[in-house]
Amino acid sequence: MSDPQSFPIEKIRVPEMKRKALKPEVVQDIAGSILDIGQQDAILVRREKDHFVLVEGLHRLEACKALGERAIIGRLISAEAARQTPHPSQAADAERQKMERLRKLRLEKEAAELAETSRTASQAEAATHKREHPNKTVGSNLIAASKQSRSAHSGSTLRTLSDWIKQQERSGGRY
Repeated sequence: MSDPQSFPIEKIRVPEMKRKALKPEVVQDIAGSILDIGQQDAILVRREKDHFVLVEGLHRLEACKALGERAIIGRLISAEAARQTPHPSQAADAERQKMERLRKLRLEKEAAELAETSRTASQAEAATHKREHPNKTVGSNLIAASKQSRSAHSGSTLRTLSDWIKQQERSGGRY
């Protein structure tokens, strides 16, 4: 098998039997993945006269076509190696597994972006609150609550003996 190289898409022919296995939703998913992270796996082609015949990678080829690409990364294999490629159902299973990996990667990326957005929003909200209330801190809130508590109870809690005497005089009591 050769090293990956660039093949002109217009020179790649797709056998009719392979074309029947085309699933537009898979093409769409792969196209989205190619936009996000680029083409990760090379297609397989074999040479035939003045063009190439697709051996494996129909959905990747169609995704690149849909994206307007003129070339695709592939590997050139011999006709003998092409005959030894997996049965279409095995290839479909491999394609499904690949799509599942791509979907998982995309979901992880979206989750990371969402977490970053959420963290940024929380930081912005905290900064706004701090700008609007610069003197409000946990310590100053506790001090203010303590002062309010003392002033609310000042009528019932006497601090000195003279305060107690004054209260007794006002109520007409004896000491």
